[in-house]
Amino acid sequence: MRVALPLLQILDRLGDPQSIRSLTSSLDGIPDTTVRAAVRALVREGLVDRIGRDDSPELDKWTAWSPQATHFHFSTRDVWFRREATVMRSLDASHPPAPVKQYPGRPLIPLPAPDRSGVLSDTLLARRTWRRFGRAPLSLQDLSTLLGLTWGVQSWMVNPGHAPMALKTSPSGGARHSVEAYVIALRVSGLPRGAYHFNPDRHRLTRVGSHATPSLLRTLLPVQPWYQGASAVFVMTSVFERVRARYRHPRAYRGILLEAGHLCQTFCLVATSLGLAPFCTNAFADSAIERVIGVDGVGESAIYVAGVGTRPPGLAWGPNPARKPLPRLRAAGRAGAR
Repeated sequence: MRVALPLLQILDRLGDPQSIRSLTSSLDGIPDTTVRAAVRALVREGLVDRIGRDDSPELDKWTAWSPQATHFHFSTRDVWFRREATVMRSLDASHPPAPVKQYPGRPLIPLPAPDRSGVLSDTLLARRTWRRFGRAPLSLQDLSTLLGLTWGVQSWMVNPGHAPMALKTSPSGGARHSVEAYVIALRVSGLPRGAYHFNPDRHRLTRVGSHATPSLLRTLLPVQPWYQGASAVFVMTSVFERVRARYRHPRAYRGILLEAGHLCQTFCLVATSLGLAPFCTNAFADSAIERVIGVDGVGESAIYVAGVGTRPPGLAWGPNPARKPLPRLRAAGRAGAR
């Protein structure tokens, strides 16, 4: 009983995320060394997740979204992508689920053909994920356009009695705009290699790190060697407190992911309109990429990663070069098409 009681008390306190310092101070009568040893044992056995530095002042702020959003966010960080890729390949060889939903036996009501005229339609229809890139560097002008039209503040909405609210080209729940953009520049004309933070209001870059090489992408984007030819990688993070200060329910975490998705599609469309080769990926090494851009992973954390390169001459699309034979496109709407 002398051993079990402290463990039960510790587990009871760990229902909400907190620093080890906060935990030890709340457990009167249990020596700090005992608490720390017990926590190490619980982490080792997989009963407790370590979600940040012990001294992070941001840990306690996750309590408002606990346990739902907190558990999901921290338990899905730093997964072992090599194992996941193996599982994915095995699933590819099995019977996949149907790619579209049908209602067999029910009548189909024909619709007029979509209006595909105009620049926007051309851009939407041309958007593809690229995994092959040209050797030419990305121009500084194209980088500026990508940043400004995707993450830049276009105007401020001012309501009397309220703080100004940023307006961008993509929506954000409650106009909280928690997503920040960082650039890992690899081959950009006129910009030294390095990691940069984008100021969306003043349209400026601040250098936050100098270590940036194509080989670094092997670590940051595991099991995706084709992205080493990219000119620039864009890391989207969330400053969670911007959302949490207004929305206390864990469902608000969904809004952050939706916002990142909106921004990424905008990025891909802008890149496509510029004749570039964009991509986006959820397979990134959270902690490694956060070290490169200098964020703590608790108060501000990487949410999504996109990238871009120039297009190889003569290619209208650059799919995964490792797939043999290369995939091809087929028009939609054909009977039996997959």
